[in-house]
Amino acid sequence: MAFISCCSAANAAEFSGGVIKIGVINDQTGPLSDINGPGSVVAAKLAVEDFQKTNPSVKVEIISADHQNKADIGVGIVRRWFDIDGVDMVADVGNSAVGLAIQSLARDKNKIVIYTSVATTELTGKQCTKTGLAWLHDSYNLVAGPIRTLVSQGFDSWYFIAADYAFGKNMVLESQRVLASSGGKAVGAVYHPLGNADYGSFLLQAQASGAKVVAFANAGDQLVNSMKQWNEFGMTAGSQKPVAELMFISDVHAMGAQTARGLTTLTAWYWARNEETRAFSQRFFKLRNAMPTEPQAATYSGVLHYLKAAVSADTDETDAVLEKMRATPVDDVYARGATIREDGKLIHDFYLAQVKEPSEITAPWEYYNIIKTVPSSEAYFPLSESECPLVKK
Repeated sequence: MAFISCCSAANAAEFSGGVIKIGVINDQTGPLSDINGPGSVVAAKLAVEDFQKTNPSVKVEIISADHQNKADIGVGIVRRWFDIDGVDMVADVGNSAVGLAIQSLARDKNKIVIYTSVATTELTGKQCTKTGLAWLHDSYNLVAGPIRTLVSQGFDSWYFIAADYAFGKNMVLESQRVLASSGGKAVGAVYHPLGNADYGSFLLQAQASGAKVVAFANAGDQLVNSMKQWNEFGMTAGSQKPVAELMFISDVHAMGAQTARGLTTLTAWYWARNEETRAFSQRFFKLRNAMPTEPQAATYSGVLHYLKAAVSADTDETDAVLEKMRATPVDDVYARGATIREDGKLIHDFYLAQVKEPSEITAPWEYYNIIKTVPSSEAYFPLSESECPLVKK
């Protein structure tokens, strides 16, 4: 089955208000803004630009807002979007606590939300809903493969420095579960506030734990500052191995290749992986002066897939659009042949990446060596063990 690739002026009238309206909400100015932020809005607009090449008569409007990493602010904005502003779909979000709060509202309003970097497994687990779609990753994706690989190499004791909100807590929980099943052990964890600047006391606790691995379950500025201070404290020369459980290309750029060298991470997308991803990224770079992160590429993909589905359904009515989205594979610069699973996860390949040594970097932003592809069949929490009430047992 393929999407309809063209649309007459008459079809456009089937959309409520004569326009498809999409809201991008995320952290626009705070510690996660380089990962998502204004760049996700740019990515959404690029998706509209590409969509309208074949559907010029369909009017699409992108609006955006900053939830400031606060669930009550995020819910208030999205409620107004749904109730007053006529928003049909919400994209991005980029914060687990905000995501879970919006998920409940979207369920009640029967509105689609495409999450492009909400990591908590609760989103597609116990709190899953038919209208909530997870386009990028979750805590299980991010930790399962790296933990199993490192434990098999003898790195079997782990200490966690984590962000003190839903994402960090869920990341540690999933890590502990995978460690227990892999023959490793978690020897402790410490949690820091979102937006924290001084990580000295947390690093000293990790050092005193004697763990072979110090895992950072934080993101954006939090990870950047953690790793800079790791180096300042001379911990690079020690025996403990640092692991970034969630790292983006913007983080590497911010902390510098010298600080990030050798760090491994699991990623769903890398801007320099092939000529197609490079071409898209150069378009993005001209507008943002930075290469796109995985969440920003996922926002492009999610918005484009939604728009194609709405045209195919000849309506922006939620159930009709969802049916088209689920029936048709995602096939774009972000993912090829990806499908939406019963629990709302978009199923696609991942890549194990390692930051190059500074001497290996020959061009700006080309920081990763892709070590291996993790096929979609191995990357996800088994559906048979899912706690999502939508999953047929």
